[in-house]
Amino acid sequence: MSQVFRLALAFLFALAADVAKPQEARYVGSAACASCHKMESDDWLQSQHKAAMQEPADATVLGRFDGAAFIKDGVKTLFSKDGDGKFIIRTDGPDEKPADFPVQYVFGLYPLQQYLLELPGGRLQAFGIAWDARPAERGGQRWYDLYPGRKVSPGNPLHWTGIDQNWNYQCAWCHSTNLRKNYDPATGSFSTTFSEIGVGCEACHGPASEHLAWAAKPNQTPHRGFALGLDQRKGVSWSPSASGMATRIGPPVSDKEALVCASCHARRQQFSDDALAVARFYDAFRPVGLDEGLYHVDGQQRDEVYIFGSFIQSRMHAAGVTCSDCHNPHSGKLRLAGNAVCSQCHTAAVFDAPPHHHHAQGSAGAQCANCHVPAAIYMGVDARRDHSMRNPRPDRTASLATPNACNNCHANKSAAWAVEALKSWGAGAKPGAQTFAEGFRRADRGAPGAVPALAHIIEDDSQSAIARASALQRLSQAPTQAALDIAMHALAGREPMVRTSAIAVLANADAAKKLRTLAPLLGDQARVVRMDAARALAGDAEVDLSPADRLAFEKALEEYIAAQAFNAERPESHANLGALHLARGLSEAARAEYEKALALDKTFAPAAISLAEIERMSGDELAAEITLRKSLEQNPDSGSLAHVLGLSLIRQKRMAEALEKLEQAVKFSPDDPRFAFVYGVALHDAGAPEKALAELNRALGRHPFDRDILSALASYEAKAGDSKAALAHVQLLVELDPEDRSARAMASAIEARAARRH
Repeated sequence: MSQVFRLALAFLFALAADVAKPQEARYVGSAACASCHKMESDDWLQSQHKAAMQEPADATVLGRFDGAAFIKDGVKTLFSKDGDGKFIIRTDGPDEKPADFPVQYVFGLYPLQQYLLELPGGRLQAFGIAWDARPAERGGQRWYDLYPGRKVSPGNPLHWTGIDQNWNYQCAWCHSTNLRKNYDPATGSFSTTFSEIGVGCEACHGPASEHLAWAAKPNQTPHRGFALGLDQRKGVSWSPSASGMATRIGPPVSDKEALVCASCHARRQQFSDDALAVARFYDAFRPVGLDEGLYHVDGQQRDEVYIFGSFIQSRMHAAGVTCSDCHNPHSGKLRLAGNAVCSQCHTAAVFDAPPHHHHAQGSAGAQCANCHVPAAIYMGVDARRDHSMRNPRPDRTASLATPNACNNCHANKSAAWAVEALKSWGAGAKPGAQTFAEGFRRADRGAPGAVPALAHIIEDDSQSAIARASALQRLSQAPTQAALDIAMHALAGREPMVRTSAIAVLANADAAKKLRTLAPLLGDQARVVRMDAARALAGDAEVDLSPADRLAFEKALEEYIAAQAFNAERPESHANLGALHLARGLSEAARAEYEKALALDKTFAPAAISLAEIERMSGDELAAEITLRKSLEQNPDSGSLAHVLGLSLIRQKRMAEALEKLEQAVKFSPDDPRFAFVYGVALHDAGAPEKALAELNRALGRHPFDRDILSALASYEAKAGDSKAALAHVQLLVELDPEDRSARAMASAIEARAARRH
């Protein structure tokens, strides 16, 4: 057989194999959908999804590029056009020197518009001075700073040149279609691509080539072959209830629609851009819980959380209501105007009437959304409604300092006034669907009864999945035996976010319990659960895995590592890999990851702290100190860095310097009780017991249920002869944790000492 014939035969075999192999669906562009789906296409062409990202042109750029100037912190920024008609922003660049940066893309439409500028390495960066697109009479038609009151200079992650303003990572997925980030760690550069600028049909429905092929064939049965699968919705029947509220007949519809929307309309982490993984949501995303700082303790939005986490708390979501029941998904607009959108389910004669809303018909107070879907302002001008659809709770404003819709409008009135108004309407005893606030408050303060309160939320199937997951997350901060038992039962939860949060609790268990409870989850249907189970088992527990479980473990751990690699441009991902390597005893591999994190962002303090810990464990305390001091230069107000440096100085027996740093830690991070506790102990050990007691009592005022502070105070007060104060503090310790034998022993010792003195 000749060489030519062999090559020809090999080619034919390869071609046949390629033909036999199922072809992956391809992205074809929104224009391909218009001929069959004209109404949907026409809606979409007028939507903000279509205009989410555009090329700069006179028709798309809303900002005034006529030589307008904006000055902040001594930096003058000019907006103009050059001789070729390009839109130019002249401002300080990465080197702090002024330069001209052409606008590469227009970002957003209303109520604000941002502009993307290019930096080397394929980076597009979101500029921090935005255009207020609102009408002039509403305060718009102006340039404004997205970070007022903060000096943001080059080197700061929030500066337009910084890592936290990077479009490729932060913004691109939700403003374009078929986004491939394509970051190359070897060169530190991006080759980011997208198939369509803006949010096109396939961003939600998936690649449409197979659908088009089906549509071209005659006499086909209905097709449901899209990758993401926002198919025609199942028919839903409605029935009016005695209260006038319509109810669904049959079980709630699938969460599939809400999860497709959640890929952008959720506060979440992303770890894959594969179309099929995205279609399963939890194979590509990890939604955050109702965390402090992001949400108020009652679940109301606080930071930018993008709707999903609010909506899935709601009674509407529990009843099976979906995003498209209220919103036209193609235009982005409400399906009906004003209260009519609510009257699809809630009978207008009952709810859109003064006996219900107690305001003049047609007034702002009579609008359902203003009471049940109140708005908060983000990015300076953007009012975003809280979709948890709750009853106003001014009583919680009084007890928990959470906002309420009544005082949003009646700002000159007190919460007590609003409470009495609701009582007078007969609405004061309607708690609403979100009944977890008091339990979360106890947990966040470490107050007595926190664990039983959280257990009640977790075990209550009527609570939303995000509420139960968030209760488990709080349990993971203090993993008592009771907490471990609660989490073990929660592993059987239907929702992936509940299972992942239960894993976070059980990650604190001993190796045997982790092995017993988490190994079965290595084959979970959700990638995020598999990854978390593998990460929790890595290290002490993995050595005793069975052969079958080890195969599943290795595969799931590879998924975890791949998830970190997906975001290799971020320091957090390298810190995660560093922690994984440390857990497995690979200190040098961990060191390399922490060094990569700092190379990406020299202000990333957690990596410096971990790197210093590796140096300390190797016996090089001086190297640890150098690392910490270098990081402090980049983060001069970091309480955590000052704290860890103080500990290093104590180990080096440089007590005066150590006390100075520990004091700085408390000053910079007054809300961290650990820093205050360590500073108080250090003062006492340094021979300043009175100052130690003063500092610890001051800290207890801010953290009244912190166990370390209470224990230190009780011990030092007992030594000082103040048995009454000591006993009060140790009794509170016993109340906080009745199973704490050391607290009970301390209480008995103090009581005995006091009895001997008398």
